[in-house]
Order: sequence, then C-alpha cells, then structure tokens
Amino acid sequence: MNENLVKIPTKKADLEGDLQLPADAKGLVLFAHGSGSSRHSPRNRFVADILQKGGLGTLLIDLLTKEEEKEDEVTAALRFDIDLLTDRLCFVTQWFQARKETGLLPIGYFGASTGAAAALCASAEMKKKIVAVVSRGGRPDLAKNSLAAVESATLLIVGGHDLPVIDMNEEAYALLKCEKKMVIIPGATHLFEEPGALEEVARLALDWFQSHFDAKY
Repeated sequence: MNENLVKIPTKKADLEGDLQLPADAKGLVLFAHGSGSSRHSPRNRFVADILQKGGLGTLLIDLLTKEEEKEDEVTAALRFDIDLLTDRLCFVTQWFQARKETGLLPIGYFGASTGAAAALCASAEMKKKIVAVVSRGGRPDLAKNSLAAVESATLLIVGGHDLPVIDMNEEAYALLKCEKKMVIIPGATHLFEEPGALEEVARLALDWFQSHFDAKY
C-alpha cells in the first residue's frame, strides 16, 4: 500500500495530505493534528499505521499551508483559530465524499490537542456524515459551543498525568449528548511518550473506528 500525496484546493489555500487507502478499506480516518505539529507528526503517523494494519484508510492532512505554518510559528495564533480549522476540515471531508473511490466509505476523525476541537466542531456541522471521532489529549473545551450538536460516536482519550486536560475533557464529556466514552490511560502524560501509552491509544482508536464503521455497513 503506497502513500499518496494529495492536494486539495480550497478557496484560499491548497492543502496537502498523505493518503493511505487499501483496496478493501472499511472506512477512512481523517487526522487533524495539534498545535505546532504537522501531518509528519510521528505520534499521529504511528496511530495511522496501526489503523492501516486494521484495514482502515487514513489521511494525514495539514489544515494550514506552509506559509501559514511559518506565520503560526511566530504568532501561535492560527493553531487556535478553531473556526478556520473547522471550515477546512469540513471542506476536505466533502472533497473526499465527492470522489468516486472514497465517496461511499464511512468517515471518522482522529484529532489531537487543538485538532480535536476542530474535529468535534466539524463533526457537529457534518452530523451523521461523520461516523466516529477519537480525541487524543484533546482540547474539547475549545469546541464547547458545538459539543451538544455532535452526533458522531465520540471517544476521548487522556493521559492519567495530564491533569488540566483531564478536567477539560470531563467538562466536555458532560456536554456531549452523542454516544460517548472517556478513557484515562494511567501514567501517561500529554504526548503519551511513556512505554506502551501510544500503543494503547492506537488500540483504543482502532477498536472504536472498526466497531462503528462495521455498524455503518
């Protein structure tokens, strides 16, 4: 299975993503990375690899252009522009839904940090078109006004030592009205760098997506 670079033209920017799509894919997971990261994030690529081995297609997408990323490195403003990230994630989703090879696939979102906020906001807008969402160390508090409108089955994963983010996720969890689950991984910090922590994230994500994609079929 070869990785393909895709360029998705939006009104104001051409976005780049890395697509892995097995011939018998049971669904497609779009990754929204976190603040200061990119589609080359080793953590998201690790999770994507596990999802691919589980028979799922993955798209690691940069929701900011290279020029915008350079600006963000200085200002750190665009990574918190959840409205912008949400609009672009929705556009990318619709772009893939309009393509012959991916249009019939169930779609899910995997969001990390601020990317999780964009994933939740986008799923609120896209409704049942997004089957499932997984948040890794996410900032769902940044999607507070959209949480009650989320209809996608949502899994929140947080590290046991990531105390401020646990509080944010617990508050967000209470606002979600969809099918939902929150898992705290003992001993893990925000980046899940501890031995076995990221493997557990990937396992949980794969199980969540597979079960909900299978139900969609």
